[in-house]
Amino acid sequence: MDHRLTPANSRVAHQSLAGQRAGVSFVTPTRHLVAVPVAPLLAEPRARAPRNRELAFGEQFDLLEIHQGWAFGAALRDGYVGYVAADQLADHFQPPTHRVIAPSYRNAKPQLKAQGAPVPLPIGALVSVRATRHDHCDWAEINCPTTTPDKGGAAYVPMPHLAPLTPSPTDPVAEAERYLATPYLWAGNSGFGIDCSGLVQAALLACGIPCPGDSDLQEAAFPDATGPYQRGDLLFWKGHVAMVTDTDTMIHANAHHMAVAREPTATAIARIAAQGGGPVTSRKRPLQEAP
Repeated sequence: MDHRLTPANSRVAHQSLAGQRAGVSFVTPTRHLVAVPVAPLLAEPRARAPRNRELAFGEQFDLLEIHQGWAFGAALRDGYVGYVAADQLADHFQPPTHRVIAPSYRNAKPQLKAQGAPVPLPIGALVSVRATRHDHCDWAEINCPTTTPDKGGAAYVPMPHLAPLTPSPTDPVAEAERYLATPYLWAGNSGFGIDCSGLVQAALLACGIPCPGDSDLQEAAFPDATGPYQRGDLLFWKGHVAMVTDTDTMIHANAHHMAVAREPTATAIARIAAQGGGPVTSRKRPLQEAP
């Protein structure tokens, strides 16, 4: 079984694995929520462990255990398994209602000139809007997740920076373009920094299309594309993925630009091959037309 998607360690395992593991406790997960701007999802329970992926503010995490300050479990969005610092999670929260669609922040008050340091929120963060206030623009009053039921509070985010989770948009390319110029970050999953597979996943999940977190899993998840390039097709190389924007252009998070960038497809294919990245290995189409 793929360790990235197998919710088990040496002490605990998800109850769905009962009978498949020995010497562990089988656990029903409890839902938690990320309470910091971005939380690394680590391969091991130590601060300098490899970062496998990231979870943005408001994303949900199915917790299996907390041991020595580390929470072990899986991201709700795709089942990716790993460790998060326990103090970055909250277990008292309201389910998200909106997503952050532009670089943003949260204030302690719904005021343009509010005192105090704002807390940054990246594109991809999720918030629970419970009311609106107005000062120059509409401000969303959001629920602040907490670890204690009686200490929750409110914060305020500019409403123009948010979009409702439903109805889902239908154009993954438009969602990917929200991240243009975002810095490239290996294993990044937010508007603070994102990698190639993180960009594809963010764009597809925003449109309600299930998508794994890593490019090899994505390549295996979707059907082959045939015929001319179509908007939303995915191009795969060994260790890389891009999204087709039109017949001649693609968008990808890449280490050449060190950012999310549009690029002529033919130029990118030639450059990647010249740099030793090899040829395109497949073209996939998440958005299949109904028969």
